[in-house]
Amino acid sequence: MSLLEKFKSQNTPPKAEQRSHHAAAAISSTTTSTTAKGGFRVEFGPSRKDILNFTNQLAVMIRAGISLQDSLESVGSQIEKEKFRFVVLDLKARIEAGQSFSQALAEHPEVFNNLYINMIAAAEISGSMSSMLRQLTDYLDQEAETRSQVISAMVYPGIIATMAVTCVTFLMTFVLPRFLKVFAGKEHLLPGPTKALMMLSGVMTNYWFIVFPSIAGTIGAFWYFTSKTDAGKAWWDLMKLRLPLLKMLCRSLYITRSMHTMGVLTNAGVPILDTLSITAHITGNRLYEDMWKGVYEEVRQGKKIAGSLASYGLMPGNVVQMIQSGEESGTLGDVLSDIADFYGRELKTVIKTVTGMIEPIMIVLMGVLVGFIAMSIILPIFKMSAVVS
Repeated sequence: MSLLEKFKSQNTPPKAEQRSHHAAAAISSTTTSTTAKGGFRVEFGPSRKDILNFTNQLAVMIRAGISLQDSLESVGSQIEKEKFRFVVLDLKARIEAGQSFSQALAEHPEVFNNLYINMIAAAEISGSMSSMLRQLTDYLDQEAETRSQVISAMVYPGIIATMAVTCVTFLMTFVLPRFLKVFAGKEHLLPGPTKALMMLSGVMTNYWFIVFPSIAGTIGAFWYFTSKTDAGKAWWDLMKLRLPLLKMLCRSLYITRSMHTMGVLTNAGVPILDTLSITAHITGNRLYEDMWKGVYEEVRQGKKIAGSLASYGLMPGNVVQMIQSGEESGTLGDVLSDIADFYGRELKTVIKTVTGMIEPIMIVLMGVLVGFIAMSIILPIFKMSAVVS
């Protein structure tokens, strides 16, 4: 049972319930709505940046002494996205109807996750709403920064890979068919690499309507397998921790995210079992999720976190030792925050390292492909020249 569920009321007041139906209709995945001027607008649900801005504005207003209801009304009136505005105004209506802030947030799980709700619930118990909202703002800001760093690290390799594929496709389908007409009738004199290249070029040129849809279908099938099926997700999560360069990046990311989340929740006063349960659902990897769920069960039975973590082998030994010292000294929250800060800095270093390694690798691979095509064309010219002489 989560921290919120321990003091959640059994019934929802009619006023809040009525508003919740409007909010639920407003926050569907996507909607096409008609603007006041008669145009159409496709609107998506609130993004991470929207949640961050909402939390930051709310923290500032609460710290200034403005009541929660007035703060929600003021922030909600300034939100441009209609769906999110409905949600915020629904929060105000639920609070006025008698619900707590955390209970109102729990009615919108598609917008506010368990970490957000439980931290607000802890703030209501401790009476530290302003400082907790500031901690949430810092947490969301750091998560957004980490996410941006990881995405940025993947952009350059993606561009290089796209250029390589485009260049090779252009050479195979437009340049080679015209150039290889020179060798017509002399196929028996061509070396093996040139024959293989001619065959591949012929397939891509004459059967493009089969080749390219097949490639697109294969990519789509791989994406569906790794993102929509349990077996595919498990396999891809395992590969993230085994592929050389990807392993460095993902391992630092999962450790940083786990330690940061645990540190924030522990310092906020959230019970350790709730902290472990929330951490399990935000790691982003099935293996780490199973690890934290296992730790949750062992801690529930009376064991220590460090001893449980050590049996899985997914956390570095020094991290386990620091967590153990934090448990023994009663400073677990501070230790977790220090670990998160350390691995946050290491993650930035790993991103730079991985990006710096991928760049020359992609350039070399592109050079090898183009060089192979060029040599396959040049070799038969030399061979024919030797025969003629």
